[in-house]
Amino acid sequence: MEIQNKSVQGEYICIQALEDGVSIIGMTRGADTRFHHTEKLDKGEVMVAQFTQNTSAMKIRGKARILTKFGDLLSHQEDNN
Repeated sequence: MEIQNKSVQGEYICIQALEDGVSIIGMTRGADTRFHHTEKLDKGEVMVAQFTQNTSAMKIRGKARILTKFGDLLSHQEDNN
């Protein structure tokens, strides 16, 4: 039996929810960018996501820490006023 290697060598990112209800929305590749997958995280939950042949972008709603090979960032910054 031959095993076919169908792995996709896309970049990974890690998302850590800093509040309940953080949404992660995967967006498709191609001529029309569309939403194709949505996940919700609660505070403290972590998701490791990969860019693939189908996923060209991710939209993150809510307060989260995002770790990439380019560095770390926050998706929401509190105003200091």
